[in-house]
Amino acid sequence: MVLLRSAASAVLLLAAGVAQAATAWTFDDASVSVSAKKGGDPVKEKLSAMSPLSKSLRLGSADSLKVILTTKDGGKAKRPHQAFVLLQEPETGLEAPFPFTVKENGKAVVQIAHKDVPEQLLKSSKPVRASIVIGSFGSAQGVVAPVFEVELAQDAAVPAAEADAPVRYAKKPEIHHVFRDDPRSPPKIVSLVFAAAVAATVPILFISWSLLGANLNHLQKALGASPVSHATFFGSILAMEGIFFLYYSGWTLFQVLPLIGVVSAVTFLSGKNALGEVQSRRLAGER
Repeated sequence: MVLLRSAASAVLLLAAGVAQAATAWTFDDASVSVSAKKGGDPVKEKLSAMSPLSKSLRLGSADSLKVILTTKDGGKAKRPHQAFVLLQEPETGLEAPFPFTVKENGKAVVQIAHKDVPEQLLKSSKPVRASIVIGSFGSAQGVVAPVFEVELAQDAAVPAAEADAPVRYAKKPEIHHVFRDDPRSPPKIVSLVFAAAVAATVPILFISWSLLGANLNHLQKALGASPVSHATFFGSILAMEGIFFLYYSGWTLFQVLPLIGVVSAVTFLSGKNALGEVQSRRLAGER
């Protein structure tokens, strides 16, 4: 008795596995309608996954085609991963997919206007085959069902559009770049005028010092108290001016920046000691 029950259970499980493996996608309640933009009675036909329509439909230049159906998996309405109408030119095999808008309950609709059809299919002299393609993840088998043929009519008043030439990966014409000229220095006469203006401030500076009561008698004392600091501080100022001249005469910014960093450090360290020595004399009442 136990053996019979085990055998019956095995048969039921095998049958269930076969039934599950045999499920396939299909569609039901399918119809196609062709309506004109300017009005008029639409042409409507029922569609079947088993046999296509016996006569072809005609899609005018101002018409649109609409397909409505319900997708099913194993007889149950369900939303697939992919569902679209595939238009195919019979001679060349060119294809153009138009996806359905599908709800969770399997209700699907797609609308194809004449202007949405690619130019390559519009040039076909024979009716274009329309198939419904449904598929999804899982073990359920998809379906590709030819359902009707459609004749794509052309408007005689509108010339046929010419397709653009395809892009070819080949040698292209040489491209000649035109760059701007390198920046040039101003004329020498302008530079000399400004250099003379700067040099003229030096005697003016010394005259101003004498009028303000500058005391040069402390120069020897300052150099005796801190000769290295004063000499280095003054030399670093001259060195900085020299770096600016080198930058003006042709050096690049990356060439002068390291030198500016070194000279700036020397100026800071030597100037701290030199100005400290001047401050000590000021505090001592010497001027």
